[in-house]
Amino acid sequence: MATFDYAVIGGGIVGLSTAMHLGKKFPGARLLVLEKESAPAQHQTGRNSGVIHSGIYYRPGTNRAKFARAGALSMAAFCREHRLPHHICGKVIVATAERELPLLENLFQRGQQNGVPVKKISAGEVRAHEPHVRCLAGLWLETTGIAGYRRVAEKYLELFEAGGGVAKFRNEVRRVTERGGVNVIETGAGDYEAKFLISCAGLHSDRVAKKSGVQPGVQIVPFRGEYYELVPAKRHLVKGLIYPVPNPAFPFLGVHFTRMVDGSIHAGPNAVLAFAREGYEKTDFNARDFAETMAFGGFWKMARRNLAEGLKEMWRSFSKAAFVHSMQQIIPEITAEDVVSSPAGVRAQAMLPDGALSDDFLIVPGRRALHVCNAPSPAATASLEIGRHIAGEVARAV
Repeated sequence: MATFDYAVIGGGIVGLSTAMHLGKKFPGARLLVLEKESAPAQHQTGRNSGVIHSGIYYRPGTNRAKFARAGALSMAAFCREHRLPHHICGKVIVATAERELPLLENLFQRGQQNGVPVKKISAGEVRAHEPHVRCLAGLWLETTGIAGYRRVAEKYLELFEAGGGVAKFRNEVRRVTERGGVNVIETGAGDYEAKFLISCAGLHSDRVAKKSGVQPGVQIVPFRGEYYELVPAKRHLVKGLIYPVPNPAFPFLGVHFTRMVDGSIHAGPNAVLAFAREGYEKTDFNARDFAETMAFGGFWKMARRNLAEGLKEMWRSFSKAAFVHSMQQIIPEITAEDVVSSPAGVRAQAMLPDGALSDDFLIVPGRRALHVCNAPSPAATASLEIGRHIAGEVARAV
C-alpha cells in the first residue's frame, strides 16, 4: 500500500489549488491527489460561468468576501503569469425598475464595506459600457473579468506534478479509516495511506466527510443552473458582463450575461433542484440522491421560504419564452430566435438543518483531516486564496 504525507480528495479547482499549495508549504513531502473521474475539473470547475468575481455580493467579514476580493487580483495575476486565457473586462450590475434602486444602493454600500472597487453610474454611463442594456442606473466593477477555469485547474495540476506530487484518476473513495495514526483511504482502484487528509469533494463533500467519520453539520443539495447562449450573429449585443440586481431574499444571482473566453455569450443560470448530484440534464435522476434530498427536513424548510421564486425558476426551466423574458428585462431586443440551449452546471449547495444556506466557505476539521464541505461561487475566483488558506491550516494542525 502506497504511503503519503498528505492526500487530497478531489480533482476540481479547489482540490488542485490546495495540493499545489501543500507542495509549496511542505517541499519534499509525499503528496497525493485522488479523483474519481478520468480527468480534472469535470464538474463544478468545468461547468461554471467563468467569471472572476470582485467580492461585492458576500457578507462583510466572511472568508467568501475576503478571498473573493484577494482572488480577483491573484487569479488575474496567475493567468497573466502562465499565459492562460482571461480578460479583465469589468462588469455592470443594473437596476431595471424603481423598486430595485434601493437594492442597488445597498449593494454599493456592501461593496464599499468589502473594499471592492465599485462606482455608481447612470443609465447613460451603463450604455457607454453596454449599448443595448435598458436600465435606470447601475454599478461598475472594474476588477471583474473572465477566465477559463478548466485551463486554470489543469495548470494547478501541472505545477503540482512538476513539484513531485502524484495524481491518481479513476479512484473513487469508498471509505476512510484510521489505522495506527494514519488515514487508510480505500478506493475502487486501490488503497492508500496518508498521514493527513484534505477532502475537497465538491458535490460529494458531505458524503466523503461521513465516510471519514465526520458529521459536517450540513447536507449538499444540488441545484442545476441552466443556460442559453446567443447565436453568433447576436453576440454584439453583449460586450462583457451584465448582471441584474440580485433578489436579497433568494440565494442566487438571477439571469445574467457573460462573454466567455472563447467569445460566446451565455445567459443564465436559472436555478432548479437537480434530481441527481451530477444531474446536468433535466431527465437525469439518481434514486439515492433524490431520496436524500426529499428526506432532508432542511430542504423543505428552504423550499417553503422560497416557494414563489422557486416556482418562477421551475417555470423558466421548462419555458424558453419565460427565460427569454428574463433576458429582455435587461436587453429588450433579444428574441427567442437569438438564443439556443447551452450545457448546464450543478451547484453543490451546503444546507443547514433549519433550511438556511451556508453563506461562507465551510472547512470542518477531523482527526488528521480537514473537510471542505461548502465551496460555492466564488470558489473558482478565490481558489488560490482557498488553497493557500488550507495549506496554512494544515501546517497549524500538524
